Amino acid sequence: MIQRIQTVYLLIVTGLLITAMCLPMGYFTDTMGEHSFKALGIELNGAYESTWGLFCILLLSTIVAVATIFLYKNRMLQIRVTIFNSLLLVGYYIAFLAFYFALKNDANMFRVGWALCLPLVSIILNILAVRAIGRDEVMVKAADRLR
Repeated sequence: MIQRIQTVYLLIVTGLLITAMCLPMGYFTDTMGEHSFKALGIELNGAYESTWGLFCILLLSTIVAVATIFLYKNRMLQIRVTIFNSLLLVGYYIAFLAFYFALKNDANMFRVGWALCLPLVSIILNILAVRAIGRDEVMVKAADRLR
């Protein structure tokens, strides 16, 4: 299981998503200072704005990535679950944009944090994992024909 390259890709995806949950995605700057925009929320203008939906999407995507590693015996299901994980991460960016436009106003500016690109890297690694799983499936079918 661990010797397969798609397992390594999925482990890296898991690590990147855990890192994205912990680090700020960006910073809102206003006259009161700089406020970090994390997956769980942001304290803006003296009020705590909860963005727990972003955290839930990242947590669900992390759980799906870990579960996908253990589906190595059913490769077609592993491909489907990995594609579902990528769609979850696309949904994460859509939810991020919704929260961004809800929290942004004329009084504050937004500066992007580097942790915002980690789900995008995870999507790319998911695509590489799907390709590797597909190649593995072709090789297994070819080996079955030789028997």
